[in-house]
Amino acid sequence: MTASRERNGSGGAAADGRGRATRLRERAVLRAYLGATWALGHAPVGASKGVGGLLAQGTYLAWPARRRASRASLARVLGTAPSDPRVDRLARRMYRNYAGYIVDLMRMPSLDRSEILLGVDVTAAGDMQRVFDMGQGVIIVAAHMAYNEYGAVAVADRGWPVTVIADDTEYKDLFEHLRLQRERWGVRLVPWRNLRELYGALRRRESVALLVDWGYKSDGVPVRFLGEWTTLPAGPAVLAARTGAIIAPLAMHRRRDGFHAGWIGTPIQVASTEPAEVARATQAIADALGSAIRRTPDQWWVFKSMWPETAEERAALQARLPEYGLEPGAG
Repeated sequence: MTASRERNGSGGAAADGRGRATRLRERAVLRAYLGATWALGHAPVGASKGVGGLLAQGTYLAWPARRRASRASLARVLGTAPSDPRVDRLARRMYRNYAGYIVDLMRMPSLDRSEILLGVDVTAAGDMQRVFDMGQGVIIVAAHMAYNEYGAVAVADRGWPVTVIADDTEYKDLFEHLRLQRERWGVRLVPWRNLRELYGALRRRESVALLVDWGYKSDGVPVRFLGEWTTLPAGPAVLAARTGAIIAPLAMHRRRDGFHAGWIGTPIQVASTEPAEVARATQAIADALGSAIRRTPDQWWVFKSMWPETAEERAALQARLPEYGLEPGAG
């Protein structure tokens, strides 16, 4: 009996390859998350956001690397240097808004779908309807902007199944909790490595949501983003070409009246996985999301460097442009 317990592990730890310490840490994280959502679900909204805003400002001041990354990215939105005082003001406003977003996000579990939808302006639903009427799978591409969760719930409520990709590698217990929670709203959460689920959803002519602004990656597709060369993931364009899906850029923002509004960019068709075609489609994604970010830069949650930071990285990126039929220095 003892040997059997050791092989199977407490709570199935051995069965899924996770050790006891990992399981205990994951359970602690889940309990902390549940406690925070309960507290925020019962606390006054104004007070919660006020405290959250102060904490966010403290994070901005106390975390230099993150502050530099945010300022560097927001400086490109404004077309100025990171040292410009306007960039500092914009970054502080973004951090305050982000605190409000976290408060609202953690209050969402206390709401049902109808309550969430009361705060959504569905004007953009007509544009999304036209995308779905094209009869293809839909790859919704977005940046970490404002309230994407509200947009996903609104899309699902129209009868358009939504599959959202999420990272399940670190906190599996929390992922499972969030998966069940999103399912209640009509949104399907799947692990990011589950390619079979992605292909299946698109071949059923459903939608898959992908975030693309994860920071600069040297192996991504070269694009001009907010006026400067960087890279974005090849995944959306390659996935569209292989499944016959269409790409729909989406951006959400919170208006001053408190409503969450969406914007749908021009749909993007991808004819093949040839590098030049992948580069064309990915540039179209960059243009659409860059335009959305410029409209509400204080609701772009950017905490990583989105562009190459050194001269060596910039030179290496320029050297890769001909692979995609692009001209160095062009754009």
